[in-house]
Amino acid sequence: MSLRLLVLYGSYRSDRMGIRLANYLVAQLRERGDDAELIDAKAIGLPMLDRMYKEYPKGEAPAAMQALADKIRGADGFVFVTGEYNWGVQPGLKNLTDHFLDEWFWRPAAIASYSAGRFSGVRAATAWHGTLSEMGMVVISSTLGVGPIAQTLDDSGAPIGDGGKSLARAFPRFADDLAWWADAAKAQRAKVKPPY
Repeated sequence: MSLRLLVLYGSYRSDRMGIRLANYLVAQLRERGDDAELIDAKAIGLPMLDRMYKEYPKGEAPAAMQALADKIRGADGFVFVTGEYNWGVQPGLKNLTDHFLDEWFWRPAAIASYSAGRFSGVRAATAWHGTLSEMGMVVISSTLGVGPIAQTLDDSGAPIGDGGKSLARAFPRFADDLAWWADAAKAQRAKVKPPY
């Protein structure tokens, strides 16, 4: 069964290496038959958080925020693609995520992290786990860690070298776990109306 999955990416840097991983994930999820869409925080361009989506009167949220709220509510699951900035999460992705709350509820989230070095962004992935759980998502146990990213994926997001081979081997389990939780959550939401 095809799933509606959002792949969220948050780097605002001019030389964005993580977009390679985001593009790889979208392509691989589509190959599996899922309806996967890249949500690029930089392209959407939400302002620094002042008011959450739910704090706007109905019909008065900025158009980009309203469109993204609709996409989040319509998704079966999420993949958060995160780089690591000084042992922490990317501010662009965190800002995009924090504009919403109820819209995330009762759906699974997967975390794929990356870095230029060998630690693959794992400290950011660890920080995201608690954040996403607090926001009402079930974070799946399978994760992907890619590093060094420039030696794992080429400019087009195609796997290269030994790192690319490892990523290609790890992806199916990652995607299978996300699909299992997405199907389970979808079935449960059909039985019980979410609290939003």
